[in-house]
Amino acid sequence: MDDKEKIALSLHEIGAIKFGNFTLKDGSQSPFYIDLRILVSFPEKLKEIANALIKISKKLTFHRIAGIPYAAIPIATAVSLKSGFPLVYPRKEQKGYGTKRQIEGIHKTAETVLVYDDLITTGASKFEAIKPLEDANLRVKDIVVLVDREQGGKETVEARGYKFHSVLTITEILNSLKKNNKISKEEFDKVTDYLGK
Repeated sequence: MDDKEKIALSLHEIGAIKFGNFTLKDGSQSPFYIDLRILVSFPEKLKEIANALIKISKKLTFHRIAGIPYAAIPIATAVSLKSGFPLVYPRKEQKGYGTKRQIEGIHKTAETVLVYDDLITTGASKFEAIKPLEDANLRVKDIVVLVDREQGGKETVEARGYKFHSVLTITEILNSLKKNNKISKEEFDKVTDYLGK
């Protein structure tokens, strides 16, 4: 069993991937839901995911890493602790007191930041999260996510000039779950039909 298959099975085992009928952030309906925020309660699984992200990251050039709030902050922290990559993160809202920082952590102008997020659907939310980094004169060239839902996000971010990387695609997850008899043929078919695969 390869690393991707192990991670797919781990995510299913902890309930991070669910099948049914779900309303997504944009209001659309989906026959599956991925909740990677629960990883914080499973340190061993988080380490496994950090290792997979480090493997991708070592091939890239950057000065520090950034986790997109909120789901990717624990993921990026796990990567930082295991790899030694220094971490920053953009705030969702600027502090109105103290330092009034938009970005937490130490950084220098013109440094390159590797951005992590938990997953990508359409990609639109990535630009909003990256903007504070770029406004602070940091460079973002690469975006790495744990799961690509394969719903146009990769193409959207690449069209804006970023390089996109993912540990897993939803197709890889589905194939691993089907191969290991973790989902029924009906669940598999319902999701592949929904994705137009």
